Amino acid sequence: MVLSTVPLFHAMSLWAVALQRDFGWNRTQLGFALTFTRIEGGFMGPLEGYLVDKVGTRRMVLIGMMILGGAFIFFGQVQNLWMFYLAYILMALGQGLGSWIPIMTMINRWFHRRRAMALGWSNMSSRAGALVLVPLIGWSIDPDFDRLGWRMTATILGVVMIVTAVPISMLIRNQPEDYGLLPDGDKPAPQDAAATATGVGPVKPAATEEDFTVSEALHTPAFWLIAFGHGFTSMVILAIMAHLGLLMVDKGYELQDAAFVVTVYTAVAMGFQLVGGYLGSKIPVRFALAIFTALQALGVVVLVFADAKSTFYLFAILFGAGFGGRNPLTVAIRGDYFGSASFGKILGLSTVPMNILLLIAAPLVGWMRDVQGDYTQAFMVMVATNMIGALCFILAKRPIKKPASMRTPAY
Repeated sequence: MVLSTVPLFHAMSLWAVALQRDFGWNRTQLGFALTFTRIEGGFMGPLEGYLVDKVGTRRMVLIGMMILGGAFIFFGQVQNLWMFYLAYILMALGQGLGSWIPIMTMINRWFHRRRAMALGWSNMSSRAGALVLVPLIGWSIDPDFDRLGWRMTATILGVVMIVTAVPISMLIRNQPEDYGLLPDGDKPAPQDAAATATGVGPVKPAATEEDFTVSEALHTPAFWLIAFGHGFTSMVILAIMAHLGLLMVDKGYELQDAAFVVTVYTAVAMGFQLVGGYLGSKIPVRFALAIFTALQALGVVVLVFADAKSTFYLFAILFGAGFGGRNPLTVAIRGDYFGSASFGKILGLSTVPMNILLLIAAPLVGWMRDVQGDYTQAFMVMVATNMIGALCFILAKRPIKKPASMRTPAY
C-alpha cells in the first residue's frame, strides 16, 4: 500500500506546488484532479469489490500495480491540464484495483476477533513508508532547486511500481482457508484438517460471526450511516492532501516545510493506527470512530489559524492522531457488522456515497480560496462536514440479521 497510496494521495499537495509553478494552474484546477479520482472510485468501487471476491487479492494487486506504474510514467509526460486529469484518473484506477479494497478484504478474511488491531498494524506499515517517501518526493520535486524535478520523479516511481508488481503480488495470500487455516490463527477441526490434507476440499471457516449478503447489508440503516460517515469525515482529509502545501506556501513557507508537516502527521498517524485498533476492541467501534473524528476536526481548526511553524506541528499532531486512529476503524466496523463472506462487494458498494461526497471536497476548497483569497472559511466548512460524519458514526448501531424466512433474496 505504500507505493500505491503515498505518491498519489499523501504527496498530492507537493505535486500541486510543483505543477502550479510549471503551468500556473489555480487552486480550483488543481483540486479537480482529486475529484476525478473520486469519479473513478464511485464508478469502479462496486466492480473492484466484486472482482476481489471473485479473483482474489493477489491478482488484483498485480493488475493494479501495473496500471498504476504506467499511469505514473504518463504523468511524467503531462503537457496540459487535460493530460494531468487523465493521468490522475488512470493512477486512481490502478490504485483502486490494486490497493485499498483488495488489501482490506484480504485482512478482513484473515482476522475476525483481532480485525481492528490487524488493520491498525497494516495501516501503520503504510504510514511508516510515507515517513520516508513523502520527504523524499518533496526534496526531489522542489521547484526552487535543480534536482530531479517532478517529471523524472514521477517516471522513476512508475518504473519501480511496474518492476515490483510481480514480487509483491507473489507474497499475498488471499484467505486462510486456501491453506488449511482459519482466521485469527485458530486450529481447524480434525475432520476439516484431514479433508484438506487429502485434497477433498478447503477448510470451512468457523462460524464466529454473522455474514450478511449484499442485499441484506443494503437494507440496514448502518450500511448507509457508515458509508456517509466515512464520506463526510474523509472530505477534510482529501482537502488537506490537496491543499496543505499550497496553504503553507501562501503563508510564506517552503515546499520542504510542508513535506515535514506531512511527515509529522504521518508519523503520529502511524502510532495511532494501533491506538485506534486497541480502542475499537475495547469500546463500541462507532463511539471510537466519533472520538477520533472529533480529534481530526480539532486539528483542522488549529490549522486554519496557524502562522508559526510550531502551530503547524500542533495541527500535525492532532490531525495525525485523529486521522490515524479513525483509519482502521472505518474498515473494521464494516467487517464487524456485516462479516467477511461478501465483504469485498459490501465495501465496494459503500464507497459510492463516500466518493460522491469526495467529488466536491478538493475543488470546493480550491474555489473558495480563489474567491476569498485564503483558506479560512473553506477549511471551516470541512470541519462542519467532518462533525456531521461523526454524528453518522454515533447513530450507526450494529444491525440485526433477519431470520431466513424474512430475508430478501441474496445476490
